[in-house]
Amino acid sequence: MAQVPQTFFDALAVRTWCGLALDALGRAREEIDAINVYPVADGDTGTNLYLTVESAAAAVEAVFDGHAAGGAGGPGPTLADAVRAMAHGALIGARGNSGTILAQLLRGMAQVLAGDEALAHADGQGLRRALCRAADSARLAVAHPVEGTVLTVAAAAADAAATTEGDCGAVARAALDAARAALAETPDRLPVLRRAGVVDAGGRGLVAVLAALVGTFTGETPRDPRARAAAREDAVACADGAVVPESGGPAFEVIYLLEADDAAVARLRERLDALGDSLVVVGGDGLWNVHVHVDDAGAAVEAGVEAGRPYRIRITHFGAGDVRTTGAERTRGERAQRAVVAVVPGEGLAGLYAEAGATTVLARPGEPPASGELVQAVRRAHAREVVLLPNDAELRHTAAAAAEQARAENIRVALIPTRSAVQGIAALAVHEPERRFDEDVVSMTSAAGATRYAEVTVAERQSWTMAGICQAGDVLGLIDGDVAVIGQDVTAVAGAVLDRMLAAGGELVTLVLGDDAPDSVAARLRSRVREGYLAVDTVVYHGGRQGAVLLIGVE
Repeated sequence: MAQVPQTFFDALAVRTWCGLALDALGRAREEIDAINVYPVADGDTGTNLYLTVESAAAAVEAVFDGHAAGGAGGPGPTLADAVRAMAHGALIGARGNSGTILAQLLRGMAQVLAGDEALAHADGQGLRRALCRAADSARLAVAHPVEGTVLTVAAAAADAAATTEGDCGAVARAALDAARAALAETPDRLPVLRRAGVVDAGGRGLVAVLAALVGTFTGETPRDPRARAAAREDAVACADGAVVPESGGPAFEVIYLLEADDAAVARLRERLDALGDSLVVVGGDGLWNVHVHVDDAGAAVEAGVEAGRPYRIRITHFGAGDVRTTGAERTRGERAQRAVVAVVPGEGLAGLYAEAGATTVLARPGEPPASGELVQAVRRAHAREVVLLPNDAELRHTAAAAAEQARAENIRVALIPTRSAVQGIAALAVHEPERRFDEDVVSMTSAAGATRYAEVTVAERQSWTMAGICQAGDVLGLIDGDVAVIGQDVTAVAGAVLDRMLAAGGELVTLVLGDDAPDSVAARLRSRVREGYLAVDTVVYHGGRQGAVLLIGVE
C-alpha cells in the first residue's frame, strides 16, 4: 500500500514508520533467521525483531485508537505520546538479544523526541539527536559491547546522521547508507561471521528498520540490490549447512521483564554478568527488560527476584523449545503428533496448563499477545497438529490470524473459541492426544461450550452496564462477558454470581483466585456451594496476577 510521505517526525510519522518496519521485517524474517550465527546460532533473530516491532506497532495503534474512542478531536496524539508508546511496546515485547537491543534503540530515540511535551513534531536536527542518543544508549545497555554487531551498525548510522544537514528524509537516508556500509563490513570485524560467510543478523534487521524510516519521509522503499543479493547468498549458505555453530557457551537464554529501581538493577547487572554472557538490560523508570545467556537459569531468575518483581519469564534451552512454557521439553528433531497452545492470564494458570502438557502464552492485564507471539508458541510446541485456546473473546481474531499463518507452515491447527481460561481448563481436561484429531477437537469444543464463565473485577471508571451505572471502585460480577452484579464486597458479589450461574444447574465449580482476592473468599464460596447445591464439587486454583480478582467456571 502506498504511503504518504511525512515531512516532519510527528505522531503520524511514528505510526507509519512502525507499520513499514513491521512489513519490512515480515518480508525479511526468514532471511535474517537463516544468517543468525552470533551470539548463538539459534536461527531466530529475524523472528525476534519482528515480534519486538509488532509489539511496538500495536502500542502505537492503541494510542491512536484510544484518542479516537475518547472523542478528543483535534490533531490526534502528540509526538511524545506516540514515541513513548513505541518505546514501551518494544520494551515489553522485546525478544532475544537483537530485539532487546532494538528496544533500547527506540527508547533512546523516544527520550529525545518526547523531551519537550509541547513539541508537535521534530525536524532533521531532532532526528539527528534522536539517532545519536539511540546508538549511545544501546551500547551502554550491553554489558560487553562487541564490534561487528548491530551496535556497530547503529553507531555508523548515528555518526552519519550527526554530520548531515537537511530535513528528516536527508538525515534518515544518510543513516541508512552508513548502516548498509557498516553491515557489509561486519564479517571483517567479527571472526564468527567471517567463518560463516554472513553479515550480522541483528545489523541486517536494523538496516530494514532504517529503510522503513527513509520510506516514512520519502514515500519510497529504498532498495540495495547488492545487499539483497548478498543476503540471499548468505541464507542459501546457511541452508546448505555452511554455517557451523560455535561450540561451548551457556546452555540457556533467560529473558524477563522486571519491576525494580535503578539501584537494584545496578546490582543485578553485576550478578548476572558474573553468571553468564550476552547480558543486555534495557529500560528505566521502574520497568526493565533483562536478557542473559547462562548455564544456571534458576540463578538468573533468583537474581531478578532479589532485585524486584520479574514476570513474563522465558527460559529457552539452545537447541530446544521454551522450557518455561512447554509441559515437556522437546528437541527440534522430536516432532510430536499433537499439542495444545493456550493463552493464560496469570503465572499460576500458566503453571497449571504447563503441567497438563500445554504450551502457554502469558497475557498481562492490558497487554494482550500479538498474533506473531501466538505463531511462535505454535512453533515451539513442535507438533504436526495443534489445538489453539485463546481463552479471551477479544483474542479470537488474533488467534485466527495466527492459526492461518501456522497452517501456511503445514501445521494442522484447530482454533477452539474459548472466551475464558476456565473454559480452557474444561477443554484441556478432556484432551486425549491418542484420539483422532477431529474427535479430540470436538470433545474439547463441547467441554468448553458447556462451561459458563464469569469474573469478578473492580471498575476503573464510571460507566453504563447491563446492571446499571457503576462507579470507579465498585466490584463487578460479569457472567458470560456481561455485567450482572454491582456491589461493594468481593465475596458478596462472587456469591451472587455463583447463585445465578448454578440456578441453571451444574456439576463442577472452578474458582481461579487472583493476587488481589481476599484470603477468605475461597473457603466462603466453597461453603456456599456445599451447603446450597448438593452434588456440586468445587476446585480452586491460584492464578497469580491475572487482572480479574476472581474467575469462575460452572460445568
